[in-house]
Amino acid sequence: MKRNIVFGIFFLLGFVCEVYSQTELTLQDIYTDGVYDQNRFGPIRWMRDSKGYSSIEKSNSQEGDDIVRYDALSGKRTLLISAEELIPSGSTKPLSVADYHWSEDNSKLLVFTNTRKVWRFHTRGDYWVLDLTTRKLSQLGKGIPSSTLMFAKFSPDATKVAYVSLNNIFVESLESGEITKITSDGGEFIINGTFDWVYEEELSCRDGFRWSPDGKNIAYWQSDTRNVGTFYLINNIDSIYSKPIPLPYPKVGESLSAVKIGVVSSEGGQTKWFDFPGDPRNNYLARMEFIPNSQEVMVQQLNRSQNKNTVWTGDIETMALSKILIEEDAAFLEIHDDIRWLEDEKFFTWSSERDGWLHLYKVSRDGKTSELVTQGDFDVERMSHIDPASGYVYYIASPENFTQRYLYRSSLYQIGKAERITPMGLSGQNAYQISIDSKFAIHAFQNTTTPPVYSLVSLPNHEKIRVLEENQELENKYSALRLSPKEFFKVDIGDVKLDAWMIKPKDFNPDKKYPLLFYVYGEPAGSTVQDSWMGGDLWHHYMARLGYVVISIDNRGTKTPRGREWRKSIYGQIGILASYDQMNAAKQILKTYDYIDSSRVGIWGWSGGGQMTLNVMFRYPEIYKAGLAVSFVSDQRLYDATYQERYMGLLEDNQKGYRDGSPITYAENLQGELMIIHGTADDNVHYQSFEMLVDKLIQYNKQFSMMSYPMRAHGINERENTSLHLRETMKTFWLRSLPPGGR
Repeated sequence: MKRNIVFGIFFLLGFVCEVYSQTELTLQDIYTDGVYDQNRFGPIRWMRDSKGYSSIEKSNSQEGDDIVRYDALSGKRTLLISAEELIPSGSTKPLSVADYHWSEDNSKLLVFTNTRKVWRFHTRGDYWVLDLTTRKLSQLGKGIPSSTLMFAKFSPDATKVAYVSLNNIFVESLESGEITKITSDGGEFIINGTFDWVYEEELSCRDGFRWSPDGKNIAYWQSDTRNVGTFYLINNIDSIYSKPIPLPYPKVGESLSAVKIGVVSSEGGQTKWFDFPGDPRNNYLARMEFIPNSQEVMVQQLNRSQNKNTVWTGDIETMALSKILIEEDAAFLEIHDDIRWLEDEKFFTWSSERDGWLHLYKVSRDGKTSELVTQGDFDVERMSHIDPASGYVYYIASPENFTQRYLYRSSLYQIGKAERITPMGLSGQNAYQISIDSKFAIHAFQNTTTPPVYSLVSLPNHEKIRVLEENQELENKYSALRLSPKEFFKVDIGDVKLDAWMIKPKDFNPDKKYPLLFYVYGEPAGSTVQDSWMGGDLWHHYMARLGYVVISIDNRGTKTPRGREWRKSIYGQIGILASYDQMNAAKQILKTYDYIDSSRVGIWGWSGGGQMTLNVMFRYPEIYKAGLAVSFVSDQRLYDATYQERYMGLLEDNQKGYRDGSPITYAENLQGELMIIHGTADDNVHYQSFEMLVDKLIQYNKQFSMMSYPMRAHGINERENTSLHLRETMKTFWLRSLPPGGR
């Protein structure tokens, strides 16, 4: 009898331990309480001597941030700037440091604070300078409206700072505090030193001015948005009358901003303008940088079709232009920020897909000679560092596994086999911030089950010196959830094998049949099938716990390092080839896995993935029984010209492709359960796209569900409780339209 009682107690204790060892995953924890947020790390800045690096750390004595320095070898910590030193005169609180930058000689610190979002990123706010010699803290832009400064940068000698405010460029003397307004025509239609919406979104252009190497001049972009079509966002909730919000936004086939590049003295005066050939409203000035130790800028000019990139050098004294390189492609070109100058500026590095893979080349200053630096059947995914002294370029690639990323290096001076630097055991995604002398790197490692781990390593042997941030508490919380692993596999659809991952339900039983939920993106701007943390992908794990098999597939054309042919195959047929691949992959998966219920197949996606969801729902209604599309493009002619024309060609040349690639064309074929969701203040994919599809579905008498989020943008995350409400809405739809669980 006693033995049975003891056994019962141990059984009960075991049951209790089992219950508490597996934590419940809730939407409240994910989207409201931040339970699974990772720790802040950095930003890290390597110091000029390469022997140490600086970082931001929470102060122990104040509610603020310290700027500290760590010696790379010893790990010795030095307090460079205390939070107390970042307390402005007349205040009791230190500045909250959103970002910081050192002057070239590390004698002054520029602090970015009180930031505001401009479209997608926090690029507007206040700037302060701390002089490490005098320990004086000074605010920049006194007399200029608060929180309007953008892209502040030290002059090369650190005696001045230039910045943008309200579409004009200013230069401020750090000694006298005198502010010189070096452009004065900026305003509603003229933008100096920064960019319009489409340049920022599609060409990653935000900071629109450059100091000359001698600090005497500033070269800058100017955009004229007159004649660009204005799209109006409508704010109906913040006052009793609606407020229109004008947004110059060039849609497919419509007029672009007229953009030019000029040079003005940093003391002020008349701007001189370069005269680039061609209509400025039908070309892009996509990149501009000063060539080191010179009075020349290098400018990349893309034609409107974005299949020809002309590289110019421009003399800022004579304003003469010289054409040095033309890169062309039968499909489209992407801009790569991989230019570095070598051998006293006699050569520069250049990325090209001309041999079928994205590789690095060494090109002479006049463009007449070009030598391959990296070699092999793989893509250089991004360049990490060039060290002319050691003669190596370090870059990220993944020749064997397109879902992962590793550090390699190649000689700058002789062609040879790529040398892998990342150890074989670090399976996943690796990124590096390398010191100037290439002896050290801040290494970030992650995969689907490991949140980012930051370490200091020595190069090229990749010996770990110390762990800087391992997000151990987050990893413990994640492990306690005991989630089903994300399993990577390939889907053979005949002419190509596609990368995919799968998450199985909790307590999975292969003898039962489960509903299948596809997650899709499918556009050339990104990829969903990556062996990376992705915040733990907790939404999809949550859905798997409810009883769904979740699968994601990268179709042809997605942004993965699989070579030019893979990426360019989608040209002119966005929404067509990709939905064909997704359909064939779905069929193959249904044939292969007996535990998937073909009568319960759903698909969902956001943005381009929302468009893809609609495309496959309307084109292949026999496969997909339910779909949820968020922030989608329904008609490709409604999206911005720069993105859509890059991948589809010009409307006048491909009207059929635009029509056939747009899901609204096939809306009459809807059969399954459909829910569409959009934010009314979406500046990226306008609410118009949502309303036009609604109108078409009504015309065809199709029943569907819809949810609008007032004054929320593309990410639908602004204002109180939005993220949780959105996910609860999505969950409710899936539970109703695609019942979970094994049968």
